[in-house]
Amino acid sequence: MKNPLLDLYSDYLISSFSLITATGLSLLLDNEYSHDQITRFLSGAEHNSRDLWALVKPTVRAVESDDGVLVFDDTIQEKPHSDENEIIAWHFDHCKGRAVKGVNILIRSPASNWLKREFLR
Repeated sequence: MKNPLLDLYSDYLISSFSLITATGLSLLLDNEYSHDQITRFLSGAEHNSRDLWALVKPTVRAVESDDGVLVFDDTIQEKPHSDENEIIAWHFDHCKGRAVKGVNILIRSPASNWLKREFLR
């Protein structure tokens, strides 16, 4: 049986705009799960792309269409001299291999089948 914390934690990651913590998730869930339970869950196993695909595949399959695709990309607009707030926070930059302070932006773009054939091979 799939651990309900996996769904809760992935939803928390997707919907959060600021610092992500086990304590924050625990508070959000009115202490239904303690921060220790969340930390043990996260440290209990390595999760990889296959695990993520297994989680999102049913949703992707439910909305997929032959008409085109959705392209998702994210970027970080660095704001090293700005004060932290609900939008400006620390995010891991995979290109730099370290955390940077800034705004994390997720871009969703629809693409037609022509674009899919030409650019998404």
